[in-house]
Amino acid sequence: MQIPLVWSLVLIVAAAWNLVVWPQFWRRVTKDPRARDDAGRPTRFYTVHAVLVGVSVLLAALVGVVGVLGLVG
Repeated sequence: MQIPLVWSLVLIVAAAWNLVVWPQFWRRVTKDPRARDDAGRPTRFYTVHAVLVGVSVLLAALVGVVGVLGLVG
């Protein structure tokens, strides 16, 4: 894959940033009182944030792979 070195590094840094930030955010979401109802079941708050974090981490991983492929390709 032909990507300029600078762009490969930008993609890798962006991926690393997201892989550091989103899991920490997820820990805060799970501790938030709005995440569970009185019976302990997940609320919409929990579900929406689970999807948000899951998609963001997946995209971060894919961006990181593209960045690495740009470095080695």
